[in-house]
Amino acid sequence: MTTGQHDQATGTTELDDFDALTARYQRELMAHCYRMSGSVHEAEDLVQETFLRAWKASAKFQGRSSVRTWLYRIATNVCLTNLEGRPKRPLPAALGTPDQLAGDALEENHEIAWLEPVPDAAVVVGERDSIRLAFVAALQHLPARQRAVLVLRDVLRWSAKETAEALDTTVAAVNSALQRAHAQMAEQGLTEDTVTPDLTREQGLLLDRYVDAFWRKDVQEIVAMLKADAIWEMPPFTGWYVGAANIGDLIGGQCPGGVEDMPMVRTTANGQPAFGLYMKLEDGSFAPFHLQVLELDGDRVRHVRAFFDTALFTAFALPAVLPAGYRPGDPVPDADPAVAMTPAPHDVPACGTAPLTDA
Repeated sequence: MTTGQHDQATGTTELDDFDALTARYQRELMAHCYRMSGSVHEAEDLVQETFLRAWKASAKFQGRSSVRTWLYRIATNVCLTNLEGRPKRPLPAALGTPDQLAGDALEENHEIAWLEPVPDAAVVVGERDSIRLAFVAALQHLPARQRAVLVLRDVLRWSAKETAEALDTTVAAVNSALQRAHAQMAEQGLTEDTVTPDLTREQGLLLDRYVDAFWRKDVQEIVAMLKADAIWEMPPFTGWYVGAANIGDLIGGQCPGGVEDMPMVRTTANGQPAFGLYMKLEDGSFAPFHLQVLELDGDRVRHVRAFFDTALFTAFALPAVLPAGYRPGDPVPDADPAVAMTPAPHDVPACGTAPLTDA
């Protein structure tokens, strides 16, 4: 899951043009800060803080390491400072509560800082396994310094000595932290051998069917595309759902959209297929509703994470509105930052008819 080998020393010439330096390393540092923080919005701020600190310290850079290594050291320590005293960013299935049935009451919790997806365009994805949602979610179970050690050693492929120098600790401490981190990641079902393959032609067709099924609200077709033990999560709602039939009952019995109410716009998140789902308004236009990130397994959908944070539509450069008459397959309007985004009104915000309780 390496995103590039640790560079040898290249001197200080890159620092002569700081704008070019920022452009060169922006996306890979964004990926690094996202792995550490689990938040696309926090990662943006952390990258900016990294460059600010680098600019202030540029006169002191002596070229004993590459500029890239120097920037990663700064970014890692910026992230560690940011994580001090903060709880992990979970997804609903990681809260320790049992899975729910489709008819159970839905509960929102806006006090939890939930894990967020990241648009592929914002990061250097490299080998997708180091940025996929399951991997980043598992990282959140690690203490911050263990998280940093695992990312530096396993993702960036730094040596134990280089990692120890970056974290101001010993090689023995790094090796111990890495061993504990590997054990914790294994408990989450993730190892370095976990691989996310490229999409096949058949999977591309599956995604086309998926969009069409939501547009027609063909629950039977949606269920047919899910694995029997598929999982559905939708933060900030704390419940999570297991089983294709159960998920079908959730969509069919509780989702507020009807036939031709829910167009999807394709995007990618964390190196995985994703969709912005819109909901029809009274005037016939469509407003952002939630962002789905899909995990595929062969010719079926294994896991859907639906994020009910419409601010993510801006982060993913998705349109703030789809015009009346829009149908899947039509040209997608460009995202216009000047157009204020109005989320779809949620009488029952997350595909539910039961009263909601704020936790």
